Amino acid sequence: MSESVRFFSNTRTITFDELVFELVSFINEKPEREYKIVVGTDSKAASEVRFVTAVGILRVGNGGRYYWTRSEEVPMKTLRDRIYKETMYSITFTQELRSRLREYLGDDFFWDGKISVHLDVGLNGPTKDLIDAVVGMVKGHGFEAVIKPYSFGAFVLADRHT
Repeated sequence: MSESVRFFSNTRTITFDELVFELVSFINEKPEREYKIVVGTDSKAASEVRFVTAVGILRVGNGGRYYWTRSEEVPMKTLRDRIYKETMYSITFTQELRSRLREYLGDDFFWDGKISVHLDVGLNGPTKDLIDAVVGMVKGHGFEAVIKPYSFGAFVLADRHT
């Protein structure tokens, strides 16, 4: 991931390397606890679209943290194109994040659905016809796919910053 990409929290701006360090440090504070990492991307409908990708780390039963980054605006014509692009942003980011976290946490950390991609699609509304395609994309890359109403990484965390 490019060093020019910036991630934001409620208090500061950090690089991707610093983001990885923040996540590892949060886990190492209480390594005996269970953790889940969620990644989701959201965007607003417009002719020029800015994508926001959020990563959240949950200490199950004991809070969590999240960070987000924004893309440059890109032309987008259809809802289908936008949802596919959101999905690919999330997959690409999750691949890079998992790879970097493995260096610090090892392979064992990633068993049992510890990292998931949250999709901004659901059984109700205009995105229902896209569910099979985007869930298949995510699963094809080896990640757990989560849809609405459980995909808070996309429709809550990322949506706050679109």
